[in-house]
Amino acid sequence: MAAINLGAKKRATFHELRVAELRPLTDSSVEVTFEVPDHLADDYRYLAGQHLALRTTIDGEDLRRSYSICRPPADGRISVAVKRDFGGVFSGWVNDELQVGDTLQVMTPQGAFTSNLDELAGRHVVGIAAGSGITPIITMAHRVLEQSDTSRFDLLFTNRSTTDVMFVEELADLKDRFPQRFALHHVLSREQRSAPILSGRLDEERLRTILKSVIPVTMTDEWVLCGPFELVQLCRDLLAENEVESSRVRFELFTTGEPGETPRARPVEVRSGEKTITIDFTLDGTSASVESPVAANETVLNAALRVRPDVPFACAGGVCGTCRARVIEGSVSMTENYALEADEIERGYVLTCQSHPQSERLVVDYDA
Repeated sequence: MAAINLGAKKRATFHELRVAELRPLTDSSVEVTFEVPDHLADDYRYLAGQHLALRTTIDGEDLRRSYSICRPPADGRISVAVKRDFGGVFSGWVNDELQVGDTLQVMTPQGAFTSNLDELAGRHVVGIAAGSGITPIITMAHRVLEQSDTSRFDLLFTNRSTTDVMFVEELADLKDRFPQRFALHHVLSREQRSAPILSGRLDEERLRTILKSVIPVTMTDEWVLCGPFELVQLCRDLLAENEVESSRVRFELFTTGEPGETPRARPVEVRSGEKTITIDFTLDGTSASVESPVAANETVLNAALRVRPDVPFACAGGVCGTCRARVIEGSVSMTENYALEADEIERGYVLTCQSHPQSERLVVDYDA
């Protein structure tokens, strides 16, 4: 991912926000708009491309899910789009049960899928999105097109059929406002379109053809990608094959967790005499310590949650970056990382949900 400019990052915190509006987008998705009170306005200021983690209790179970912010920045309101996942407890509850006037715990905006978009003034940007991957892309398109009279934005948007397309009205509005600078290319996997290249699954062969004839790689300055891992990786591979520098490609993945999977601290028992690792961590200015058995091979996040249930996390899949902390002493091995930039890693930051201690003592700081 390209370098970002978020200024000083604040640690993620939850606040209770009231649901101000629920707007159906398709038969299986809904836009949820929260009311942001004046005293929390600064906490919920965001950049295009960031996301929120939502938290609630369903049938006695603490559930958290991350969703991209889907509207350009505005005071007093903040919106996400929730698409129903097959078997998804949280997404099903939002679509079926959530009501205007209800309150949810909403984490302050997070995420590295953004940058100083002012850098893109007057440039040609291409977004590739699948399904609900449109949510961060559409906010970035707004920003790119509005900041300069010469900026251009092409959107390649893949869905199963026209009834599955989220934000139809908003995309049409962008086309009406910027007819010469915004181009929208729908690819429908289960519906015939007039152009054969835009009908069918967006596989390698189809994407190769599109990158040659519809959206030539050589005429593009920047790329933003959002969707499932397989599609995002395919796009990155083909762009690299076409000698597009990685610094010109930003991407965000759907969460890697299975539908219905809920990250939580798994029980770990420390037996007398067994070898352990000492993990010390700071959170909200308070220090805590936990012993982690070497044989358990647990993550730093799992160990921390056993003594501090308020340790921040959302996806627990290395995607959202909510559990970010800085290693002060010791070392870890990080299994996956789709959220941290290279310069953050160089400065000692890790995703604690993916980090396994590799030293006898580990000290991390969530406040850093």
